[in-house]
Amino acid sequence: MIIDTLANADKYAGLGERFQAAFKWLRESGLAGLEKGKHSIEGDRIFAIVNEYDTIPAEGEQMESHRKHIDVQYIVSGEELVGHDMLRGQQVSRPYDDNDDFMLWADRPSFYTRLTPGDFAIFWPTDLHMPNLISGKSVKVRKIVIKIATGK
Repeated sequence: MIIDTLANADKYAGLGERFQAAFKWLRESGLAGLEKGKHSIEGDRIFAIVNEYDTIPAEGEQMESHRKHIDVQYIVSGEELVGHDMLRGQQVSRPYDDNDDFMLWADRPSFYTRLTPGDFAIFWPTDLHMPNLISGKSVKVRKIVIKIATGK
């Protein structure tokens, strides 16, 4: 996983063209005015999901992971905690669903990171993550999750 700010995104150009396209889209898309929902960047290879929500307590939440996509989670406004951990034999609580590219893990995160406007986190398939959590008090968050396909 990588946690940084969009101002430093050029440092990650070596991750490949898909990451370069994702960061370019984040810098050039007028994120505050985008409609909620799915936005294509490069078809199914790279797409963005714009979402707004109120942060929630960590109690009762579980870490998630994906196999087909890498998440680039970018905070436009508000702030949240994200629980995270590396995949190392945790207990599966919801088996992988190929249609949703999603599975859940019963174990609690080992780490929590506070993300604020301009911050991003990259989660690979081996990075378990629990986003949308309260950091102090519940606030409204506007977040973009860019999904980058792991395959060709």
